[in-house]
Amino acid sequence: MKRLLLISSALLVFACGGVKKTQEALNTGNYESAITRAIEELRSNKSKKGNQPYVYLLEEAFAKATERDLDQINFLKKDGNPAHLEEIYQLYQNLQSRQERIKPLLPLPLIDENRNAVFKLKDYSTETLKVKNNLSEYLYNNASTLLTKARNKHDYRAAYDDFQYLQKITPNYKDVTTKIDQAHKKGIDYVVVSLFNDTDKVIPQRLEADLLNFNTYGINDLWTVYHSNPQKNMKYDYAMELAFKEIIISPEQVRERQLIKEKQIKDGQKDLLDKNGNVVKDSLGKPIKVDNFKTIKASVYEFTQFKNVTLTGAVSFTDLQSKQIINSYPLGSEFVFEHMYATASGDRRALDDIFLDAINRRQVPFPSNEQMIYDAGEDIKAKLKAIISRHRFN
Repeated sequence: MKRLLLISSALLVFACGGVKKTQEALNTGNYESAITRAIEELRSNKSKKGNQPYVYLLEEAFAKATERDLDQINFLKKDGNPAHLEEIYQLYQNLQSRQERIKPLLPLPLIDENRNAVFKLKDYSTETLKVKNNLSEYLYNNASTLLTKARNKHDYRAAYDDFQYLQKITPNYKDVTTKIDQAHKKGIDYVVVSLFNDTDKVIPQRLEADLLNFNTYGINDLWTVYHSNPQKNMKYDYAMELAFKEIIISPEQVRERQLIKEKQIKDGQKDLLDKNGNVVKDSLGKPIKVDNFKTIKASVYEFTQFKNVTLTGAVSFTDLQSKQIINSYPLGSEFVFEHMYATASGDRRALDDIFLDAINRRQVPFPSNEQMIYDAGEDIKAKLKAIISRHRFN
């Protein structure tokens, strides 16, 4: 009764704080969250009076989490299905890990009850090791059978995952390293890549080389390998075709416009006049001076060099077994060359900085069609990488 009153009074004080959230986690069965919150608060000062509610909550959450894990372990053991070994192993690890997180805080005093919080700690290493050995044997046999009798690449990948997990919990178990390599090689989708130019323009060789150089894309796909140069005696699963449909290059243009810019600038001083045109004087009889402004003008002749290129195409993926196109994605890009320069007459002080910068520039040679196509191709390459990254064959 006293314990309940202590927790209730503490919750009233901290109703809007972390204690309430920790209590909610405990009440909803989210014991790990409650434990984590309580530990974080108690790390800073476990003896602080204001942190006492967290000690109670941690004690209760730990006991309930431990009881739930042990009940689940007993249930799974009674079932006797070796497929449960991985879950049992994880539960034992949870039990041990939870204890290790709490140990640095112990003892945790409950000041009003003049005692330390109770945490029933146990060494689970023997049980964990026994389950791990049984699990390792089960994973090895199961994955080895799957590797031998695999019907498709999914089976090889499932075997790979099991061997990888086995390698993680029991490094260098039997010949697992070799079997991981075997499962990986047999689970890979091999894709042959082709580029087609259906336009009336020439695709620069360096652009074609860049688009087909998959080493530069930075794509790390465990189960997909792309070959732009088909290898002999290689059975490919899919084909990827990059086809350029249209390339439109605009004529070289120079656009011209004239602008008149005006600005008022300070030009000395003058006598201040009243509404009647008389000079206004100060108390000493001297004329009052004010700034004199004048309007200055400048004419700007602005020239803009313009040229653009538009590339359109598509990327398609074909299943080489069924000869069916499984996906197709549009691909397009535009690159614009634009250069502005200017000349001016009149008072340049009337010009903004943007025009002053333009006056300092001169006309430049237009890029060649080949360079324009290559520059647009850089964007194509980025879009192609995005397509490849998100595409999944199965």
